[in-house]
Amino acid sequence: MALQDLTPQLRTRLSRMERAVGWFVVLAVVLLAVGFIYYVYDTAERKGWFKTKAPYFTFTERATGLKVGDPVQLMGFNVGEITRIEGQKPYDQYNVYVEFSIQAPYYGYLWTSGSRVKVNAAGLLDQRVLEVTKGTSGYPTYIFYPLREVSMAEARGLAASPAWKLGQEVADATLTNLLARALTPLTNLAAIAASGCTNLVVVDTSQERKFMTGIWNDKQGAYEPYVRGRTPYWLVSDESPPVTERLEELVGQIELALPNILGLTNQLARILSNSTELTSNLNVVALTARPAVSNLAAATAELNRPGALGEWLLPTNLNRQLETTLGSANATLATANTNLAVLAENLNRSLENLADITSNLNNQVAANTNLVRAVSDTIIHADQFIQGLKHHWLLRSAFKNEKTGPSPPASPLLSPKQSGQE
Repeated sequence: MALQDLTPQLRTRLSRMERAVGWFVVLAVVLLAVGFIYYVYDTAERKGWFKTKAPYFTFTERATGLKVGDPVQLMGFNVGEITRIEGQKPYDQYNVYVEFSIQAPYYGYLWTSGSRVKVNAAGLLDQRVLEVTKGTSGYPTYIFYPLREVSMAEARGLAASPAWKLGQEVADATLTNLLARALTPLTNLAAIAASGCTNLVVVDTSQERKFMTGIWNDKQGAYEPYVRGRTPYWLVSDESPPVTERLEELVGQIELALPNILGLTNQLARILSNSTELTSNLNVVALTARPAVSNLAAATAELNRPGALGEWLLPTNLNRQLETTLGSANATLATANTNLAVLAENLNRSLENLADITSNLNNQVAANTNLVRAVSDTIIHADQFIQGLKHHWLLRSAFKNEKTGPSPPASPLLSPKQSGQE
């Protein structure tokens, strides 16, 4: 049926339906486009397509377990991915070139000192993963500030602004002492000029860019302008062998140890057989020792009462003699104790009498103050009396001394004055 054959009412309804279908198709297309755009944005956000990425490279012994697109880890986080894996030339000292990128802001953890690449095993098979370590000192591997090279005269003009800093290390003329470090203010320009330096690399820290402007050159000790496509910064790698190689080494060690293990099992078998023979011999020894054990049980049964051990060690007659001896000793000790008590009492009485005598003598001396002088005079008079008896003609012979030999002639007594004159 042609459209002209329809009634006006049908044609009106058909045009309305066509408009509704058209709006539905347009809405579906818009929703599909919005969904696709959101998917692309989410994927780009998740994979860091909108983030700044700093390139790095390292060398490994082998590419086993590594492939382009594998994540790169830092402190347990996925911070980048491997972008390129190539083998080196046959005469090169390194084997495999591995390039990877670190996305913002994690490249700020990588410094010129302390940052390395660890190639670790990541599974039971040959899979491995790259892990970068946090830097400890040195300088950032990349900078995001404007970088330029100026003369010493221009540097003196820039020294007034604290935003301008050195972009290199400056050593003295002998190249042994460091005059200035990178990323420090322009304050030591006189010493730098004296070292023979004519141009300086400076950095304007007041303007930060979104992309890398400089890369550190370890050989030159300075930042160089960075452009896309140039050689990235080199991080030294610490590579561990894959798990399969370690398993092969472990299997080799087990194969080497198997003969020893078999020998050990043979020794264990011999030990078990010897133990069996020993237990059989112990059974025979136990049967032989049964009478001795029964006798020992009977002897110990006799000891199950108070004093049984003493009666067993000491016979009856010896025990009786010991009791008699101890009784006699006890009596003797009692008698000696009594005599000692009497002796002590007599000694105490004698000491008391002696104390009385000394006290009386003390009292006499205290009462007669001239007693000592009188005794002394009496002794002197008695001596004079004896001397007089010696000179008496009747008693002189009784006091003569026996002479053993001729005595030397007595020298005449002289006065001190005469002895001095002689």
